[in-house]
Amino acid sequence: MHTFILYLVFVTNYMIGKYNIPDLLLLLKEGDEKSFAIIYDHYWSKLYYAAYKRLKNQHASEEIVQDVFLTLWRRRRDLEIDCLPSYLATMVRYAVYHYFAKEKAMRDRESRYSTDHLAVEHFADQVNNKLILEKINELSNQLPEKCSLVFKYNKLEDISLKEVADRLNISQKTAEAHLTKALKVVRLNFRGYLLFFL
Repeated sequence: MHTFILYLVFVTNYMIGKYNIPDLLLLLKEGDEKSFAIIYDHYWSKLYYAAYKRLKNQHASEEIVQDVFLTLWRRRRDLEIDCLPSYLATMVRYAVYHYFAKEKAMRDRESRYSTDHLAVEHFADQVNNKLILEKINELSNQLPEKCSLVFKYNKLEDISLKEVADRLNISQKTAEAHLTKALKVVRLNFRGYLLFFL
């Protein structure tokens, strides 16, 4: 017998205290609330233990047991039960499997959402960076020629100021002066753009 079912087996499959199980099930089918209460009181803790052993989650285990008894009551007229402990154990086992399946589906959805969200954010960053770069280029093109070249070589192409000065055949001090002017113009014009964009 499956270990899950063994948790529910007590002295005999035919008695709950002084009550005969087949008689209780017959009364249950007829809508007798007292017979349902006897079954509920006798099996609740056993079913809870069986669910909790698998789930290690008190709230989820309680919900599963409540759902099992709710289903037992709602479907009482249609149920054909040979062995009540086995039947209840099977209901709990399937409810636990269903719970795990739902949890996995939720984790998969969250994982897909997280991946999609990161992809969207990455795309947005790329677009933002491209727009910002285009704006910087636009502003630098409005600078005087040498000033613009110093800024582009140094800030956009990451060429050292000394190498820029050599390339443009100017002193490093002059290159620094061009860069300072360019940065001032770009910062002043760019501040409003960034505030609008962000």
